[in-house]
Amino acid sequence: MSGLQSAANIPELRRRVFFTLIMLAVYRIGVQIPTPGINGEALSAFFNQNAGTLFGMFNMFSGGALENFSIFALGIMPYISASIIIQLLTVVIPQLEALKKEGQAGNRKITQYTRYGTVVLSVIQGTFIATGLQGMTGPGGEAIVLQPGIQFQLMTMLTLTSGTAFIMWLGEQMTERGIGNGISLIIFAGIVARGPAAIVNSIQLVQAGEIPMFFVPFLVLFMFAVVAIIVFFETSQRRIPIQYAKRVVGRKVYGGQSSHLPLKINVSGVIPPIFASSIMMFPATIGSFIQIDWVQRVSAAMSPGTVYYYICYIGMIVFFCFFYTAVTFKPDDVAENLKKNGGFIPGIRPGKRTAEFIDKVLTRLTVVGAIYLSAVCVLPTLLIQQFNIPFFFGGTALLIVVGVGIDTISQIESHLHMRNYEGFMKQGKIKGRK
Repeated sequence: MSGLQSAANIPELRRRVFFTLIMLAVYRIGVQIPTPGINGEALSAFFNQNAGTLFGMFNMFSGGALENFSIFALGIMPYISASIIIQLLTVVIPQLEALKKEGQAGNRKITQYTRYGTVVLSVIQGTFIATGLQGMTGPGGEAIVLQPGIQFQLMTMLTLTSGTAFIMWLGEQMTERGIGNGISLIIFAGIVARGPAAIVNSIQLVQAGEIPMFFVPFLVLFMFAVVAIIVFFETSQRRIPIQYAKRVVGRKVYGGQSSHLPLKINVSGVIPPIFASSIMMFPATIGSFIQIDWVQRVSAAMSPGTVYYYICYIGMIVFFCFFYTAVTFKPDDVAENLKKNGGFIPGIRPGKRTAEFIDKVLTRLTVVGAIYLSAVCVLPTLLIQQFNIPFFFGGTALLIVVGVGIDTISQIESHLHMRNYEGFMKQGKIKGRK
């Protein structure tokens, strides 16, 4: 409470927090505004029937906007996809790589390209969704689209594209004028918004006897244990010691201080589970549309809960951990920058040997991070399916919620420390663990 009081005493921080809350409220209001021309009851029944497919995953990240088919039905996923595509293209296109090295001006240009890519992806996805909805029916055979036709397709495409562009603007405004990362907070709000209904649903299952009463205390302890494990790994670091050589300029001596290079255990963040979940949901999604015998068998074999699903899911997580780390972190560039600034790792030659040492350490950390992500995403899911627990105590959703929470609290603490306040929390400061 003293941390909250300190935060409220800083006018700038108070304005930033208030602005962020207002923007999140605007987003949640937009989630409830439906797109015209849709039979809401039939669409809701369709999503309940296809909860384990790609639709269910997108609906979770949109905070229920896709299930309601609101003006924000596409959510922020086109922006995330465009950002990932641009990051990957910077590796293979020299012009984009040069822009990335230009500093703030280059980053602004890359951000502009990301916005254009978001609009293009939104137009494509909106068109496909509008076309696909016209051929869908609810479980009872009722039509989801009230008046199919080209007018519905154009209106839906424009509505969904405008909604995604508005969400992108909200996220950028929150990042610039609010607190925390705006895009991450939008995803965070969408996931958390579905939490209360899931908890109420779980209480009803306990009252109905479908979840044993004696199991509830163990479930609560399990919740806190999973969150504690995520916090521990997300804040843990491998700190490589760095020593800077002394330089004599005139009568003054510069350098000679010691520092460290912090490497997170989970360098890739939540990207591997998101990519892996998207790919693994495709068989179930295709199986819901194509009624062919062999397609149905493949869909059933790769559906959540089967051995093949978990083997492929873990394999995808491990692959994307190494792939994304290799794309975003360049040991050669780090070694070159250290050499230019007169820094070196004690006992390691500067240049190529330093790059090899950093790459070796990073590979080991990536193995540990891949095991951690696989355990957090798979083990709670097994428990949820085994005991029919209908809310997100594991997996990608919990990783995003905890990660965004840690990042937001860290930014609040930074504002407090800049003004010599004690901090948001007196104990357990948000910092890297060695």
